[in-house]
Amino acid sequence: MDIKAIDVKKLREITNAGMMDCKKALLEANGDFENAKVLLREKGQSKADSKSGRTTAQGIAVIQVEADNSVILEVNCETDFAAKDNLFHQFVNNIAKLILENKLDNINQLSQQSFDEFENIEEYRKYVISKLGENITIRRFQRVKNDGQIGSYIHGTKIASLVVIDGNDAELAKDIAMHVAASKPEYLSASDIPEEIIKEEARILTLQAEEEGKPKEIVEKIVQGKLKKQFDQVTLTGQEFIKDPDITIDQLLAQKNASVNSFIRYEVGEGIEIEEVNFADEVKAQVDAIK
Repeated sequence: MDIKAIDVKKLREITNAGMMDCKKALLEANGDFENAKVLLREKGQSKADSKSGRTTAQGIAVIQVEADNSVILEVNCETDFAAKDNLFHQFVNNIAKLILENKLDNINQLSQQSFDEFENIEEYRKYVISKLGENITIRRFQRVKNDGQIGSYIHGTKIASLVVIDGNDAELAKDIAMHVAASKPEYLSASDIPEEIIKEEARILTLQAEEEGKPKEIVEKIVQGKLKKQFDQVTLTGQEFIKDPDITIDQLLAQKNASVNSFIRYEVGEGIEIEEVNFADEVKAQVDAIK
């Protein structure tokens, strides 16, 4: 069957697939545009399936804020090169928008959503994988209701923080979000630290003090002092304010007659184990895949 160049061009504009792939699809579909689109989609998913096991430790974190709710989202890919691609950014922002519009709270709910011509998000994800040639993972997101003043901060595209404070002090909320991004608190306050962690730290510090020969009557005081110092470092309210180290976040909030309801901090790739691959072996594997 003779396939006209104008038809190949039209299919390419519709699907964003390569020229040769479009021509092959039209030949296989006997010139039927809809069938050709289905064939291209299937081939794209096949490519995506072959990449599904690859580690994704790069990517971006985004925040979107609307009138009644906000979302912080991390989506991963394999390389920083793909993380800068416009198609990848478009995918991530579309996912964030979908979460807000449908008030979704978990990945399972998200997976059941459709988007444009894609029947579900998995189909959309595989389409982007087929275009970028890399595995993509929607790793995590949290949607929060705007029950107070929202503050958000993004450092590059790798660190994102979202906070909710009482009141309507937008500048304060922004400052605290910036602080969260920079100082990486693990808990809001000491009261949020799990009891088992407190007991274990106290046990270790007590043993250390006793081994150093400290008098028993002051061991408890030493332990409590060290515990406070440790917990101040990992709690938001106990940390020194990044913009003014002379005061803590707790003192800053007291000055502003405000309180923090919640905070979330995402750092792209944190906690993901990256498999070290020998460069020569990686090149050989790529060559073998072409054969």
